[in-house]
Formats: sequence, structure tokens, C-alpha cells
Amino acid sequence: MQDTDKNRIEESYRQAKERYAAYGVDTDRALKKLASIEVSMNCWQGDDVVGFEGADSITGGGIMATGNYPGRARNADELRMDADKAFSLIPGKKRFNLHGSYRESEKPVERDALAPEHFERWIEWAAEQKIGLDFNPTFFSHPKADDGYTLSSYDSGIRRFWIEHGKRCREVSAAIGERLGTACVDNVWIPDGSKDDPTDRMRRRHLLVESLDELFSEHLDPEHTLDAVESKLFGIGSESFVVGSHEFYLAYALSRKLVLTMDAGHYHPTESVAEKVSALLPFMRTLLLHVSRPVRWDSDHVVLFDDATRAIAREIVRADALDRVLLAVDFFDASINRITAWVVGMRGTYKSLLAALIDPMELMRKAELAGDLGTRLALAEEAKTLPLGAVWDRFCLDHDVPLGGAWLDEVQSYENDVLSKR
Repeated sequence: MQDTDKNRIEESYRQAKERYAAYGVDTDRALKKLASIEVSMNCWQGDDVVGFEGADSITGGGIMATGNYPGRARNADELRMDADKAFSLIPGKKRFNLHGSYRESEKPVERDALAPEHFERWIEWAAEQKIGLDFNPTFFSHPKADDGYTLSSYDSGIRRFWIEHGKRCREVSAAIGERLGTACVDNVWIPDGSKDDPTDRMRRRHLLVESLDELFSEHLDPEHTLDAVESKLFGIGSESFVVGSHEFYLAYALSRKLVLTMDAGHYHPTESVAEKVSALLPFMRTLLLHVSRPVRWDSDHVVLFDDATRAIAREIVRADALDRVLLAVDFFDASINRITAWVVGMRGTYKSLLAALIDPMELMRKAELAGDLGTRLALAEEAKTLPLGAVWDRFCLDHDVPLGGAWLDEVQSYENDVLSKR
């Protein structure tokens, strides 16, 4: 970067800092706080959720990756290379989120036999990157999930297979957390459900409780791994019934003292995930948010700096819960350059957090406590045109990543030199 460009950014930031200070906001403090927030980037955006078990595409689970943009990562080395490139264009403190189907081994390994050794190279890579890893058992794209049921299957043999898979994944997560020195979140989501109305919902849910209780039966050090459970409203092929609904997992997480995962796309279109944050935190020590962008359904579109994402970030900040809410992005778009998708989604998440951190919250809270709701409303409106962009540019400058849309040139060069040759 030219010195003149750097000077221009610093001058713009100085002026923005003064503007925000007039509203009681310390932008230096906000930038320091933002630099400490970890967001976990999802591995599955880089290869369309295919994994490295020999499949050509994702199957089952009520999910799909649409599009056929060239350059999909075909193996773990390519995926790590692509993630490295994305990381170089994203400011902030990052993690990486793996699925069980991304194991590496010379010989085929069944999912109920996964072990830390099958993720050794991922652990070594994360150590080199100085980042943490998170983990997810993979309860889809497998013959034993073809009928749409795993942990709640009527077949005891099917349930046993998936219980063992879940147990092995917890062991992998614990090993990752111990090796990297930061707790690895092990997030359990299952696709179990029905296209049409079932006759007996209760039996399925009793079976799921029994399976989960056994899956989580071994106590593992929370310094190494955190157990989380994730609900869903519906999926393709499970439009009428999902065993692990929001109410089910909310009750299960509360009663078993687990982390509850809320995915922004897993609720009714008119529900506000942001509103749920402060409703649950009085009763739960930790929440995990999968930041996604649903379009009419749980379509996992690339996260944007949009109203919904900003509302989630704002609620976390206003609840003073940045140390209690874990953040991970969850999207997969095969119709565009996959690195572009990663960068847009991650930068959009960090921008939303920054906007929340430099909101004139204290002045608004003061007006609210005084009953001056008109001033509260006016401050919220004034905040919309404050120079957020200048503060964001300073954050990017501090983290030595391209400003504005300059990162697109690097993605294009990478596509020409690397992705187009796959």
C-alpha cells in the first residue's frame, strides 16, 4: 500500500473517530475488542459439503449445494490452500470448522471408527496458522442415513452405528482442543425427519433422547471440548417433521447443561434469531450461533452485512455476551467462486460485529432509562449514517488485509493461477 493511501485511511479514521466520540463511542476500544473476537469459518463452503470419503456430491440430510462453479477443492490439501488464501483476505481472529467426513486416511475408515489420527494434518495446519478448530459429526451422505433417520432410527443397529460415530467425534474434538490449547466445539446436528406427517412423533423423540444420552455419557474436559446440539425447522425430505426441533434441543440442552446451537436459517421466516439471544442467556452459560442467510428456506446463502446479521451482532453486544456467544458461519454456495463466498461471508460477519460495537448504545440506553423514547429513536437513526466504513478500513489496515474491494483482484488472480487448473 502506498504511503499516501495509508495516510488517507488514517485521516479518514481520525475524522470518523471524532464523529463517533460525539456520540460517546470510543472507536479505538471497539477495534481492540473486535480484534479479540473469534469467528469459525466453515470448511464445507470450499468443496460443496462433499468431504473426502470418495463421494462426488452431498447426499441426504435435507440439504444441497446448488451450482457448478469450477475450482472446487478435491482433497484436503487443496481445501487448506484455499482456506489459507481466504484467511489472507479476512481481518480478525479466525477459527476453522470441520466435519467428520473431512478425515484423511490412506485406507477407507468408517465413521464409527474415526480417531484423532485421521485429522492429524488438520491439527498440524491449524497449529501453523495459530487458529483453533471446531468439529461436527457427519450424520448425512451415508447409506445408514438413506431412510432419513440416524439417532432416532427404529433400527437399533443403525442407532448404534451413529451413537458410536458421535462418540468418536467427541474424542476427536477433545484431542483437537488439547493439542491446540483452545476448546473445540463439537456440534451435533442430525437430519432425522419425515416428508409427511408421521404417526408417532413421541417414539422418535424418546429414541433420540436415549441415543444422545449415551453419545454424551462420557465426561470430557470442557477445557478441551464443548458439546453443542443444533435444531432445525425442516429440510428437503423432512418438511413435515424434524425430530430435533428447537423445543426439543432447547429442553435437552438446558436439562443436560450443553451448549445450544442456533442456526440463523433453522427457524420460521418471521422469527428473529437475534431476539432469542437475550431470551436464552439468563438460563444458559454458552450459546453457539451459526451465522447463515436463509432465502425463503434454509438455503445457506452467503452471509451479508444485512439487517438480520447486524441485528444478531447488535443483540450480542447489547447483552454484553461476546464472551458467552460462540460464532461460526454456515453457508455453501457452489454457484460462485468459493473463496469469494468465504471472504464476503466472514467480512460481513465482522462488519456486523463492528457496527454493533460502535453503535451509540450508552446514549440510547440512557435515554431509554429516562423514558425519552423519542431521543432513543433519533439516535438509532443518526447512527445509520455515521462513517462506519472509515472505521472498518482502519480495522483492515491494522490486520494487513486488502481494503474495500481490492481483495477481489487477488481472488481473480488465484482463480486464474490455481482454481482454473483443477
